[in-house]
Amino acid sequence: MKTKALAIAALTAITLFTSCEEKLPQQTEIALTQTSNQPPVEKKTTSFYVTAASGLSLREYNNLKSQKLAVMPYGTKVEVVSLEANNTMNIRGVKGGMHQVLYNNKTGFAFSGYLSDLFPPEPGANPKMYIADLKNTHPTASITELVGGTASEPSSTETLLIPTTKWHEAYLIAQKLYGIPRDFAMPDPQGRDAQVISNPNMPLGALVSELHVTRLDNVLVEIVYNYTTSNSKQRLSVSKQEGMMRIQQQYTIQ
Repeated sequence: MKTKALAIAALTAITLFTSCEEKLPQQTEIALTQTSNQPPVEKKTTSFYVTAASGLSLREYNNLKSQKLAVMPYGTKVEVVSLEANNTMNIRGVKGGMHQVLYNNKTGFAFSGYLSDLFPPEPGANPKMYIADLKNTHPTASITELVGGTASEPSSTETLLIPTTKWHEAYLIAQKLYGIPRDFAMPDPQGRDAQVISNPNMPLGALVSELHVTRLDNVLVEIVYNYTTSNSKQRLSVSKQEGMMRIQQQYTIQ
């Protein structure tokens, strides 16, 4: 009787061991399948555009006195290697730091104040086409048009909303799209509350070509470019509006 009981116990142990052996490979296979179905980790890269009209220096180290490795032309798209989160510099009212970037197979440092995620307008760009292209990456960008005036003096108003709060970026876009002369550099935020700057090189046929800058306690409020000829008048303004920058052109035929 004891021998029969031992035989039954041995048979039960063998059955359990065999059952565990059969289940182990199935569990392992499931685990391997789940692991292989996970998507691969992708390396994220950040790209910025050079907005400095005369190009932006790529330097060996993160200071403005280090060796210049190259000059990156206006509009160049560069890959950012590492971001400087703090504003450690102030160049004519433009704040920023030194981002580490990759350009033309060279790694160096460039002033972040003139690097933007908004691609700058190409020479001769049309405002409507520029905004249409910009909306592909920045959907809040917009342009509206309003026609008015009288039969003898028709007028039109074009308003652009640009998804940035940086004055120098908006001013550069206005300068490129609407022809503000390069004689007018981006105004410094610090200065008199009201300032008028005349064009030192008056364009041929122009009666007025001047920049009006409004500040409040060394903070920019509005930049206005006035351009008048014998038969037309243009008023181009740059200001902030609800967390964006507004560029507005009012054009009147006289």
